[in-house]
Amino acid sequence: MATEENSEGLVFHPMDQFIVKPLFGEAGDPVHWYTITNVTLWMFLTIVAISALLVLGTRGRAVIPTKIQSVAELAYGFIYKMVEDVAGRDAVRFFPYVFTLFMFIVMSNFLGLLPTAFTTTSHLAVTVILALGVFLTVTITGFVLHGSKFLGLFWVSSAPLAIRPVLAVIEVISYFVRPVSHSIRLMGNMMAGHAVIKVFAAFAPLVLLSGIGVLVTPLSILAITAMYALETLVAFIQAYVFTILTCVYLKDALHPSH
Repeated sequence: MATEENSEGLVFHPMDQFIVKPLFGEAGDPVHWYTITNVTLWMFLTIVAISALLVLGTRGRAVIPTKIQSVAELAYGFIYKMVEDVAGRDAVRFFPYVFTLFMFIVMSNFLGLLPTAFTTTSHLAVTVILALGVFLTVTITGFVLHGSKFLGLFWVSSAPLAIRPVLAVIEVISYFVRPVSHSIRLMGNMMAGHAVIKVFAAFAPLVLLSGIGVLVTPLSILAITAMYALETLVAFIQAYVFTILTCVYLKDALHPSH
């Protein structure tokens, strides 16, 4: 939001949209782990939207599908094929988990594009939990299925013996960095796009404040429109990237020797 402060110019804060605020009580009240916040509200709305899509989409299952049924079936088939193609046939047992991740992320991203909405995936606290869940699932699955042989994932047997220990250290570091990159990639892309839209939106009211606004305001509106179109694409792509990386990591747990 843009405001004029002390008649000295335009003041706006593009990062204010990411502030976690309690839904009840006074502004500025401390946020505890049990506090119901705007993040809580929009995560709940995400779950409601996903449930409505899948329940309504499958309730009247018809040979000629409705639009909602088509969307639900498309999402289901898309993720199922991704899991099977990337991680292998034996990874289909993890399909419910991967599908849940995809639907939560993509729906959170799309709901975050609504005016006054809060994008839950723009917060590191949310994306870290998602990434750590994937990391722990992959690691535990690897050791349960293969025991100590899972450690072979870090030993590059095709490399010369002299450099295998060095490569092993690099592989271990890259493995434990996975949840960091997995979470920051999603958070950073969602936060950056929304911040840029907010910056452009701050220049739209200039037409009411100064003569230069006659030129700046139409350009800012065009920029907002273009960024919204781009963010719609990014919302899906980031959910896709997070999901396909999850499938790649699952493949390592199921086939560590590959």
